[in-house]
Formats: sequence, structure tokens, C-alpha cells
Amino acid sequence: MFDLLHPGHVRYLRDARALGSALIVAVNSDRSVRAIKGPDRPVHAEAERAEVLLALACVDAVVVFDEDTPHAVISTIQPDILVKGADWGPDAIVGRDVVEARGGKVVRVALAAGYSTSQLIKKARSLSTREPTSGM
Repeated sequence: MFDLLHPGHVRYLRDARALGSALIVAVNSDRSVRAIKGPDRPVHAEAERAEVLLALACVDAVVVFDEDTPHAVISTIQPDILVKGADWGPDAIVGRDVVEARGGKVVRVALAAGYSTSQLIKKARSLSTREPTSGM
């Protein structure tokens, strides 16, 4: 989804890029994010999320998908390596069947502790509801 890019995302993408010769990032469409995360998400529109990702040196391309899962995108791209966060169980990784059927591999990358888009949003919302304080 990469709704609010944070250091955990950057580290994850850098690690993913180091595994192959190019990094193509599949990003959920706005509709898909709302279906998964609820009506208040995404914070940034899909085009903006793609733009920010493409600005990273480690990202070679971004594709936005509107389906509930990236299975169709993975089937089309046919990557040699599929990367997901280690928070996903091996059997829960969508596209694993496609990649492994071709002799490719699935890699689960450790996530940087302490970073969460949902927690960033929660913190920002709580700060915005606080009473303004004087600078003096």
C-alpha cells in the first residue's frame, strides 16, 4: 500500500532491491486500500503513492493494481523473486504459486521494528485533536 512512506518502508524496499536486478513495486489502488483498511484510507492517492515510490533510487517501476490481491500482476510480470514482509506467513503470500512454478523464489524480508503506517496515522490524528498550546 505504501500510504505514508516511512523509514521501515525504505529499508524494506532497499533490501528487496538488493535481491535482484530490478525492483517493481505493486501498489494497491485507492479502491483496494479502502476495501482493506476502511473508508479513511488511503491518505495519499494511488498516483501520489506511485510518484513517491518512483523517487526512490531502489525502485525501478511501480504498477497499481485494483484487484483484491496482486495475483494477476504477479502472473503478468512473472518475477524471478517475490518479496514480502516477514509478517506474512509463507503460505499466505499471494503469487507464491506463480513464482515457484517457474523455479523462482519467495523471500520474506524482516521488517524494521517501530514503524507502522497505521500507528503514524493514529498519532497524527491524536495530535490534531489536542488543544493548541502557546509557544511561550
